[in-house]
Amino acid sequence: IVLFGCLANVAPADFLSHFTVFALACVVGYYVVWNVSHALHTPLMSVTNAISGIIVIGAVLQMDHGGWVTFISFIAVLIASINIFGGFTVTQRMLKMFRKG
Repeated sequence: IVLFGCLANVAPADFLSHFTVFALACVVGYYVVWNVSHALHTPLMSVTNAISGIIVIGAVLQMDHGGWVTFISFIAVLIASINIFGGFTVTQRMLKMFRKG
């Protein structure tokens, strides 16, 4: 909390509002994932493919700014693509468990 107060003195107001949303999203995400029953973990993680898709779209939209923004956007697309591929692989394995045969 002290660090947030020190940061509030130097950072612009936009950064503080974005940082607050980020911190709250981390807390809510932690409690959502860790309080879900074991049977729902795989479907919950499969839903994150949609979130990774949004990250890819946002990163592609930022790629035309040049410089470091393009590099960071490329890294975001790469990591989100790996997450999407892994999510679909886990989903495919989960669906195979429910098939007869």
